[in-house]
Amino acid sequence: MRRTVHTDRAPQAIGPYSQAITWNGLVFVSGQIPLDPATGKIVEGGIAEQTRQVMTNLAAILEAAGSSLASTLRATVYLKDMNEFPAMNAVYAEFFPAEPPARATVEVARLPRDVRVEIDVVAVAG
Repeated sequence: MRRTVHTDRAPQAIGPYSQAITWNGLVFVSGQIPLDPATGKIVEGGIAEQTRQVMTNLAAILEAAGSSLASTLRATVYLKDMNEFPAMNAVYAEFFPAEPPARATVEVARLPRDVRVEIDVVAVAG
């Protein structure tokens, strides 16, 4: 059964998409950028601060879906600058201390609102 997931603890969709969709035991979370859900503004700081906010947003959406970061199967990381990979990766690792998911990381020309990082995930539904 397909279900739309929504939480106020993560940024609202800024286009015609859902924060996440559950289907057939899986949660598909839309790409998250470093928006503070309380203010709707991009968090200040560099790639580490932006990555931390993105991961916090992902965790909130997964929780609303009855899942968690620990149930994540796959992640895709989009970076504006691959030179920032080590700093992004260090923060990312804090959120996956054991058995991290499969992942792809790609450098892109531009991201929404000119942020430095966007991440989407697929997880097992709770």
